[in-house]
Amino acid sequence: QVQLVESGGGLVQPGGSLRLSCAASRSIFSIGAMGWYRQAPGKERELVAAISIGGITNYASSVKGRFTISRDNAKNTVFLQMNSLKPEDTAVYYCNSGSGSLSWGQGTQVTVSS
Repeated sequence: QVQLVESGGGLVQPGGSLRLSCAASRSIFSIGAMGWYRQAPGKERELVAAISIGGITNYASSVKGRFTISRDNAKNTVFLQMNSLKPEDTAVYYCNSGSGSLSWGQGTQVTVSS
């Protein structure tokens, strides 16, 4: 079973930026599409960005134009560049396959607050 380790979260002011990383214990090329998800307190986990093996991306409407997902298949790592952060982006962020079928990691907390 693949292990996913997310990092890069933290406390940032509104309008700020963060770059999240997700390191996988085995080939993400073999996994296929990868995604970043988030779960805010009291809310269900939601998919915010996904990327195919070939680099085709999709975003939730709430983050489109502000977040950018990318992947490095050689390093088995997926990234999420988050710009123009808003308080409503506050959540624990997780990576997983595009279908969310893998075991979930611990996630990384992102807090957007002044």
